[in-house]
Amino acid sequence: MRPSPVPSSRRTWLRAALVALPCAALLIGAVPWLQRKRAQAAAANLPVHGSLPRFELTDQTGRPFSDADLKGHLVVADFFFTRCPTVCPLLTERMLRVQRQARARGLDLRLVSFSVDPRHDTPERLTAYARDHHIDTATWSLLTGPLEQVETTVLEGFRVMMGRDADAGDDDFFSIFHGEHFVLVDARGQLRGYYKVTGDDTGMEALLHDAEVLAHARD
Repeated sequence: MRPSPVPSSRRTWLRAALVALPCAALLIGAVPWLQRKRAQAAAANLPVHGSLPRFELTDQTGRPFSDADLKGHLVVADFFFTRCPTVCPLLTERMLRVQRQARARGLDLRLVSFSVDPRHDTPERLTAYARDHHIDTATWSLLTGPLEQVETTVLEGFRVMMGRDADAGDDDFFSIFHGEHFVLVDARGQLRGYYKVTGDDTGMEALLHDAEVLAHARD
């Protein structure tokens, strides 16, 4: 017995399906490419404020830490000192939020905090500060070193203010001042944004958004 012929309408449907399947596969494969292209276009619109400065300092464990340890990673930098009773605890709390939210979004983000009071902030004091503020130092480093190197890195490299009143004594920590912005650095070592995070959440949201843009632009 001969098999029943396939109705012409069904043959037409089968041919259409055979054509549509490769097209659908191509479209699905194109989605990540299109997303990356959009992210690259958005990343290109972010300003470039300069390059990550070269530095050789010391982290909270007493080990050498340099700009080379940050290359190839998205980085958020801030500036603080452990004796600060005013804005620094708030900056640290904001950095903790950045660390948590970056992990929730799957971002490979490194955090680095530069002490602007390096003569007082020894590695031991930085370690105690990290412990007291529940800082996860797996992806967050606290840095100190010779005052001249820190000043060069912060003032000339990151272009963030720091200093202390000339007439103040070493124990007068209220005379120490520094910038309060977070700085976003891309994986190529370019400074891509400064974010005020001490007011409402606008700066935090902008920082995380731009970090996601930069991350997706290189996926």
